[in-house]
Amino acid sequence: MSLVLDPAAQDLLFREARTANTFTDEPVSDEQVQAVYDLVKYGPTSMNQSPLRVTLVRSAEARERLVQHMAEGNRQKTATAPLVAILSADNEFHEELPALFPHFPQAKDAVFGDRVVRENSAALNGALQAAYFIVGVRAAGLAAGPMTGFDFEGVRKEFLDDDHTPLMVVNIGRPGPDAWYPRSPRLAYEQVVTTV
Repeated sequence: MSLVLDPAAQDLLFREARTANTFTDEPVSDEQVQAVYDLVKYGPTSMNQSPLRVTLVRSAEARERLVQHMAEGNRQKTATAPLVAILSADNEFHEELPALFPHFPQAKDAVFGDRVVRENSAALNGALQAAYFIVGVRAAGLAAGPMTGFDFEGVRKEFLDDDHTPLMVVNIGRPGPDAWYPRSPRLAYEQVVTTV
């Protein structure tokens, strides 16, 4: 059985797409980011909780502050990418649940009244939405450079608050020279899928 999605789109989103390490200086517009969000917001999350929050780092001053918190190997590419997004999980996502999950408005307190429960759920569903975001960046014809090599607590204190947990930093733009490392191996179907 073949996939319904056009092979060129499969390549764009998955087979040919890799983490970009260099970028051109072509800017990434707010309209492009809006288009990415308007697509990926439809990806499912548990109880439609939608905890992902995106902080766009555009100013030179904010970029300098962020670069200080990046691991050494990630500093240069973060300093030179046209746009950088800090993806975080909103641990107070439950405040939006009466509107986002209207058929069970009590979920806000009945399911997510406990902070630890919220944090665990926000981390899982926020990471899921972060993956959608990366695929959405690719769908926009841009390259994404997602990274977890940074000082999480430093980024939280510098850009977020106690109610937001950083998940990853994503460099965004058109790929530059030598943007790609060689493709790393993947597990075979038989190594991943078990039928019981």
